[in-house]
Amino acid sequence: MADLSVNIAGIRSPNPFWLASAPPTNSGYQVMHAFEAGWGGAVWKTLGDPITNVTSRFAALHLNGQRMIGMNNIELITDRPLEDNLKEIREVKRRFPKHVVIASLMMECNRERWHELVKRVQDVGVDGFELNFGCPHGMSERGMGSAVGQVPELIAMTTEWVVEVAQVPVIVKLTPNITDIRYTARAAVQGGAHAISMINTINSLMGVDLETGYPIPNVDGKGAHGGYCGPAVKPIALNMVAECARDPSINIPISGIGGISTWQDTAEFMSMGATTVQVCTAVMHHGFRIVEDMIDGLARYLDRQGMSFATDLIGRSIDRFKDWGALDLQHQVVAQIDQTRCIHCNKCYIACEDAAHQCIDRVVDAKDVTQLVVDVEECVGCNLCAMVCPVDDCISMVAVQREESIWGH
Repeated sequence: MADLSVNIAGIRSPNPFWLASAPPTNSGYQVMHAFEAGWGGAVWKTLGDPITNVTSRFAALHLNGQRMIGMNNIELITDRPLEDNLKEIREVKRRFPKHVVIASLMMECNRERWHELVKRVQDVGVDGFELNFGCPHGMSERGMGSAVGQVPELIAMTTEWVVEVAQVPVIVKLTPNITDIRYTARAAVQGGAHAISMINTINSLMGVDLETGYPIPNVDGKGAHGGYCGPAVKPIALNMVAECARDPSINIPISGIGGISTWQDTAEFMSMGATTVQVCTAVMHHGFRIVEDMIDGLARYLDRQGMSFATDLIGRSIDRFKDWGALDLQHQVVAQIDQTRCIHCNKCYIACEDAAHQCIDRVVDAKDVTQLVVDVEECVGCNLCAMVCPVDDCISMVAVQREESIWGH
């Protein structure tokens, strides 16, 4: 089996699967339970000044019978005493010395207070720090979290403060609530960060209870914006990881976060430049043991690909991720319907007729059977028909050979 161990900014992990800083890493009991299940590392739930959390605090987006494709939370950083957390971190590292424990930190923009927090936490033997510049709610109203993460100058300054006293690698966690995440990633590099992690949660409001008029979730009838995560955010996170991975001015390792729940998700993030991945929502939905399938699946995938090491996967697809202007305008695909698989549900016809390019015809054959046939001269290869088709491999997109042409040339 392939070697799944990775090294991110000098931190060696038995595999790329880490728990993100979140409710599943709120205590030593949970982290040790996770390590026993097979997780390679954990980012401890964010430490800082004492806070009080509200109830209720979570909400979920369900779609067509699938639960928790998205999740919203208005929970803040740890509400447990710092000393309790430090005692448990020390015990976890004593019992699991080869597993990674990263301390997530958040503090007001004050150099002395950051120095004090870093020194106290690193004394218990953490493998690294993750600076939480991403939390979009509650803490941001207090001048922390994304209030820092949206200002490159503050990211660079605060990171410098931490690096001044940190004796272990420093990872900067970035907010997606910004126009272009590359600017804040560059600021982290400027401040001396050894790695970056992304994405933190997306600013959101999950919904409104139409019977009561209350926001969801609500605290005694009132609600607030929160952080959105789960499978639905994966494409956003993957794009931001890829944009930073291909930027030569960033050039530090990335820990990928956002909607990761399977080994396939992990392989995609690593192909787009991540060295490790961090998981939260999937564990909150299914428990720690999902990592067993993730480990087995990734190892088998690497074997099939002829890769001996997980690190061989990192950045494999970056060179294929281009700006739109580098795409071949003459490359063309057209839809092809397998009549032996077609169940005549008409979904492709309706989608194409009403929302695309009207290039699927209903044709009655000699046996008086209506078939769905693609007009290849009119098909623009948009993929919509294949996307809405409920039958696997019934509609495929077939390339039509044309001479290459690049926009602007």
